Amino acid sequence: MRIGILAVQGAFALHKEILEDLGAECVELRQASDIHNLDGLVLPGGESTVQGKLIRELQMYDKLKELIDNGIPTLATCAGLILLAKEISNDENVYLATLPVTVKRNAYGRQLGSFNKVDMFKDIGDFEMTFIRAPYIEQVGNAKVLAKVDDKVVAVQYKNQLGLAFHPEMGNDNRIHKYFLQMCSR
Repeated sequence: MRIGILAVQGAFALHKEILEDLGAECVELRQASDIHNLDGLVLPGGESTVQGKLIRELQMYDKLKELIDNGIPTLATCAGLILLAKEISNDENVYLATLPVTVKRNAYGRQLGSFNKVDMFKDIGDFEMTFIRAPYIEQVGNAKVLAKVDDKVVAVQYKNQLGLAFHPEMGNDNRIHKYFLQMCSR
């Protein structure tokens, strides 16, 4: 199984390490020519504005959007969730716009507002979630809610897309990555 991980900026290395430990072959996507023969896609945390700018400058935007629109399983965490969102309530920018949700950027405040919380993740159970300058989902459209923290939606699934406001790669629990790889093997 070959997973492409957007590696232009942000927290891609830990995703790669976990997925490789689970047996996947990972390719760092740094330019448009890297995007081929993929079974899955990871859009990591980081700075969504920078990532959105770079995927356009590096001519990756159209290829990524086409893959997602055509059904490639996609795991998007934190900034990746913002890249997928159809709408960002506190930002005029919209990026790939493939996930029918409205997100709020930096919804929990600045870096000092970062926190961990254990809460229920649908079909997985209790999961430790790490939030770093995280968004949350204000409107879910027709996506399925997978997790809430303090009544805020922090994880959804819409068809082939998993959108998470937190960083599952930051802990020692690989169940979300396993779930994603199961999506990729269908």
